[in-house]
Amino acid sequence: MTAPELAPPRLVFDGISKGFFGVPVLRDISFSVNPGQVVGLVGENGAGKSTLMNILGGVLTPDAGTMRLDGEPHAPSTPVAAGRAGVVFVHQELNLFPNLSIQDNLFITDFPRTFLPTFISTRKAGQQASQLLARVGLQRDPRTTVDLLSPGERQQLEIAKSLSGEPRLVIFDEPTTSLTSRETTRLFDLIRSLVADGTAVIYVSHILGDVLDLSDHVVILRDGALVDEGPRQKFTIDSMISKMVGRDLARLYPEKTAHPGDEIVLDVAGLSEPGTIQDVSFQVRAGEVVGVFGLMGAGRSEMARIVFGLDPHSGGSVKVLGVDRPKASPRSRINAGMGFVTEDRRNEGLLMDSSVTRNIGLAVLPRFASRLKLVLNGPLRTACLDAGRRLSLKSSRPDKQPVRALSGGNQQKAVIAKWLLTQAKVLILDEPTRGIDVGAKHEVYKVIDELAASQAGILLISSELPELMGTCDRILVMRRGELVAHFSPDQFDETAILGAAFGQGATPGSPSTPVAVASGHEEMH
Repeated sequence: MTAPELAPPRLVFDGISKGFFGVPVLRDISFSVNPGQVVGLVGENGAGKSTLMNILGGVLTPDAGTMRLDGEPHAPSTPVAAGRAGVVFVHQELNLFPNLSIQDNLFITDFPRTFLPTFISTRKAGQQASQLLARVGLQRDPRTTVDLLSPGERQQLEIAKSLSGEPRLVIFDEPTTSLTSRETTRLFDLIRSLVADGTAVIYVSHILGDVLDLSDHVVILRDGALVDEGPRQKFTIDSMISKMVGRDLARLYPEKTAHPGDEIVLDVAGLSEPGTIQDVSFQVRAGEVVGVFGLMGAGRSEMARIVFGLDPHSGGSVKVLGVDRPKASPRSRINAGMGFVTEDRRNEGLLMDSSVTRNIGLAVLPRFASRLKLVLNGPLRTACLDAGRRLSLKSSRPDKQPVRALSGGNQQKAVIAKWLLTQAKVLILDEPTRGIDVGAKHEVYKVIDELAASQAGILLISSELPELMGTCDRILVMRRGELVAHFSPDQFDETAILGAAFGQGATPGSPSTPVAVASGHEEMH
């Protein structure tokens, strides 16, 4: 009696290699993914994860190697072809049309039809849209336009788009960066239901604890090569980090060398804007790193945009190095010595089709202009390269390579490098390590300490409490547009800070008052 044939792996990578501008990005990658299996794919930014997934998803073609899907050759020439083969991609950077409805975005390339194939069935579209939204837990009318959705809701919509067909394999690329804890739990439940139905999943994330919780198998890339793989039980977070970076990061947060001085470099007093923030007051001293924490909708980013002059305010003042400019603009803030690393690097921090060098030099062009107002490209290029090296930014040809071609982490480094060149005395960092790997985070933390040691004042906004506790001299907590609590290092306690953010134990308008230890149940961003 012959043994029954085993089903082939859902996906097989066999010797995949790829290079850009003569520089190898992937080198002989081979591994497989089985039906009903979650494979966690990890590695530093620039390790080759996105390139490999773009090859699988039909965005790029390999220079060498082959792929097989359920035993058949898989060589999609476009993302549409990959989708028709059952391979769908949930991108970290969302591909949505904000001016169109949820329903339109769900079916933009394949609307349900009436019995006449040239006509769209809005009834069927509405029914199917409601079913997809219910599946991902998005409680919205399908006719709602996308510009009215929160970042987390947009991520849920992107996931719903991927499920509109019958996918055989789903790629999740950093899917939780914009999700609350409750939305993340719902996403993981959804992934487990997909796997239970036999769908294969590749889960790409820098949150290594999530990878170990969710994955059956882990694949680790470093510098374009596969350095280790195996069942999740084989790995710990520390061992994964060691494999990813090629060295041990015994201390993720560098030892602080900066010491706050007496000079007040940023003085915010009574800053208010109806519906956004109310009576926000704080100071940042030279050499000090001040953290800002809060839940989604607390007003942290809105406050930062007002301080930098991007958005108006109806009351209060902002003094930079002792000078108040009531009608401030971003240019006047830059001239006064302030820099701002925005939370939204793609839409607000970078010119995606311009070169890496051009992006880094964008804020300092006047400094490198001749008397005839012509840019001195040689000195500017040298300065940009030096700023990139401080952050270990990886780019094959900075003068030619568009910043769009960089990994997400290297794009973030380009944004930070831009402000390093300005030699800002006050630097606002809004989620500077979101979506970047642990090695890149370590480099960012070192630069923050170096800037503080040079007597710059840093305002660090982050949703990661361990990050704030590991890098900051003080932590401010915002809730519903108000500054509600203030913590010095000897008061750093995760439960207490969360309690303040949840509104338990904090007195609104009294940021100098420590809060009692408390726990809450609201969603944390």
